[in-house]
Amino acid sequence: MIDWKTTAAKHAVKLKRIKVACFDLDGILTDAKVQYDGEELGFNRSFNVYDGYGMKLLMKAGLKVGVITGGNSVSVQKRVEQLGLDFCYAGNEDKRDAFIDLRKRYAVAGDEILYMGDELFDIPLLKACGFAATVPSAGMEVLEIADYVTTRRSGEGCAREVIDLLRIAQGIHPELPGVPA
Repeated sequence: MIDWKTTAAKHAVKLKRIKVACFDLDGILTDAKVQYDGEELGFNRSFNVYDGYGMKLLMKAGLKVGVITGGNSVSVQKRVEQLGLDFCYAGNEDKRDAFIDLRKRYAVAGDEILYMGDELFDIPLLKACGFAATVPSAGMEVLEIADYVTTRRSGEGCAREVIDLLRIAQGIHPELPGVPA
């Protein structure tokens, strides 16, 4: 069992600077499996509601949250719209231009961005961001450079794990109806 407060404290210097949280889609917000289900839908993906709720908590706290993904389909766009994410860069495995645009759009430095990715083409962003996170099934080179490797697997709340570390480090607590703060 992870001691969340200790883990968040270990990474607090980097996590406290974060103003923008970016997530890769396939292999992070999904289990990296795709189902082809006809021309009108493209690839179908399954998403984890814990990740989505965590993203909403960060946005409510004033952070900018979104995805930078090489994939693009109706299911990607629907999930982004459903969550009301601040940004979505989709359809290009070379994600460097998206990262540069994101920095300009929100006037942030690279070390004020959290990025979570799992594939080799995520390495430039993982190296350029302030906090790099990944999953246990990521490529070897990704595992070597990540600040944090989740205990949860792809699509099983791994993004939420990182979001919760960020929340703890920044003192972001959800307002729960009927529960005193």
